[in-house]
Amino acid sequence: MTLRRVVHCCVWGSGASLLIVASLLYAGLTNFDPGVESAPTHRVARAALVVPAAAPVLAVVAQPDVVAAQEDTTPVEAGFKLASVTPSDANVKPPNVTLPNVSPPQATDECLLSQECIDQYLWSLYERARKIDTVSVQEQYQVMVKDKKGKEQTVTKTRTKLVDEDFAWKDPKAAEKMGMSIGVYVIGGMERSFRVKLYRLMRAAEDTGLAPGITSGFRDDYRQSIASGQKAATDRSYHGGSLRGGYGHGLAADVVSTLGETRAERRITTDLFWKWIDENGTEYGIGRPYLDRDPPHIGPIDGTEYIVKRALFGKRAS
Repeated sequence: MTLRRVVHCCVWGSGASLLIVASLLYAGLTNFDPGVESAPTHRVARAALVVPAAAPVLAVVAQPDVVAAQEDTTPVEAGFKLASVTPSDANVKPPNVTLPNVSPPQATDECLLSQECIDQYLWSLYERARKIDTVSVQEQYQVMVKDKKGKEQTVTKTRTKLVDEDFAWKDPKAAEKMGMSIGVYVIGGMERSFRVKLYRLMRAAEDTGLAPGITSGFRDDYRQSIASGQKAATDRSYHGGSLRGGYGHGLAADVVSTLGETRAERRITTDLFWKWIDENGTEYGIGRPYLDRDPPHIGPIDGTEYIVKRALFGKRAS
């Protein structure tokens, strides 16, 4: 197969499927800002081989020494190069959703014949997702209180509050520490067969109109150490901790929907996306091990993490 056939890997979802999602949003949610206009989520039209000047790309992503267990007999051109993709500014507004004029997906998915094409697509989903999260922080403050004898004294108390955190700097910092471009680090660090499953899942979700995005892929011990909120121990993360095999063995990703102009709107479409994964992920070999305990986190359903955590937490989100 030549590269000319590979570039047809990224295709928009059908207008009919987008209308279904828009109808669901309108039926259950009526508190959207009437001034928000709808626009389609942008999709990568061509897997153009563009190397960002500020981020030199290393050689092959799936190196033999880190993915020997997953032998790939398909010829792949040397070098993992990333496409420059503009993040999506898709908006959502039921019921007046304007459907994009796009062609239906191809019957034969040629991208599955090229690891480079798969990696390009996953990278585009990573680029489109905003790297902002709400985290809990501890804050100390002092107050004046009276003791039992009525004498005033100053005491220090601690309270927890929710704040927005921009974590877009963390992956580039970790990639720089490993001497890699960010794309080779985030996408190439995931195990090869998992990337294929993730590609199939995300393509199906996008064809349904859910506008998926990836907020986190591979994480080494350093990247895990600077993560915030609920997380695994530094070396035990299934995103790629050293006890799980390290680079090339990451078996987890965090995913959201990018559909919506505001965080509130994206939260609604993201909840729909996670529910869709719960209902359809088995077909693609991927599920959410922790359900509502860590809703964006997904991994292979035949993996240790999914099997063990689902046994602990049950089948329903709590």
